[in-house]
Amino acid sequence: MRNLIILGLLGLTACQSTEKTTSKETYRIVYNVWHDRENDDYEVFSMKPDGTDRQNISNWEGVDWVYYAYDDKVYFISDRDTTHRMYFLYEMDAFGQNVRKVSDQRLNDSWLSSRKNGSELIVDPRVPGDSAFHIIDLNGKLVFKLYTNLAYYNDPFFSPDGSEVVFRGATKKFKKESGYLDELYIIGANGSGLKKITEYPKNDTLSEWYQYHAGPPFWEPTRNIITYNSVQDGYSSLFMTDPTGKEPKRITPDTLYAAWHAWSPDGQWITFDGYPREYEGDRDFDIYLMEYETGNISRLTSDSTYQQGPVFVRVKE
Repeated sequence: MRNLIILGLLGLTACQSTEKTTSKETYRIVYNVWHDRENDDYEVFSMKPDGTDRQNISNWEGVDWVYYAYDDKVYFISDRDTTHRMYFLYEMDAFGQNVRKVSDQRLNDSWLSSRKNGSELIVDPRVPGDSAFHIIDLNGKLVFKLYTNLAYYNDPFFSPDGSEVVFRGATKKFKKESGYLDELYIIGANGSGLKKITEYPKNDTLSEWYQYHAGPPFWEPTRNIITYNSVQDGYSSLFMTDPTGKEPKRITPDTLYAAWHAWSPDGQWITFDGYPREYEGDRDFDIYLMEYETGNISRLTSDSTYQQGPVFVRVKE
């Protein structure tokens, strides 16, 4: 379908390595597919870490979009049982079973995460007249409102100990507004100590208004690093920094356009969506897997549909 130099061959090796480091547990990769463009139908799919055994696990003719997974739970927003593109939070397992509506609070289109062994979630609610992240329990009960005091805020992610939150923020509310520039910020989970930790290159003028300057962050627990995607020099790559905002380091090769991503719980693998940078034509996104220590990458999907936003979810043998 297209030409791509594979930077590493994982295949079954990736699955076997994951099994070795997680004892009798394995992981699946759950991701989003633009299943029917004409009818605006997004489905959630699941597969093994070697790209096999792909299954549609949402099977809903509307918008289902996975944004987070903790342990064996997949958390996704959906417009099922409501109006098109009016989102509420649901959970299910890696095979689409045990679907449960978590909260009756309408949500914005945003990534989310958890703390306290998965017992509390941080979400971005759609509440007219209010502007705060909500920390909720697994029954949707409000635990705390976290105000950032920024005009724009989205995509919150807890620190490993749950005491802080990294998120995308801006001093302007709308992307098309003059002066809008999204950066990563960290704030205490109690609302204290807001600080900006990224600084988009001032001489980079190639990004379009709709593209990420600092994309949705992931706070990787085993190394205490924060990773995110950023469109720089016209292409999106994954970068990493630390909670102090240390000079960001690009971690994906310049041969790939890399976007949304997630880490495996053991910190060995990163899964992300993207496409070959030099590919000409309809740039449909595929799912990739990268071994962090070696940088070896394999492409797990290769068809013509958009496949994005992968996460790891645990399954028991």
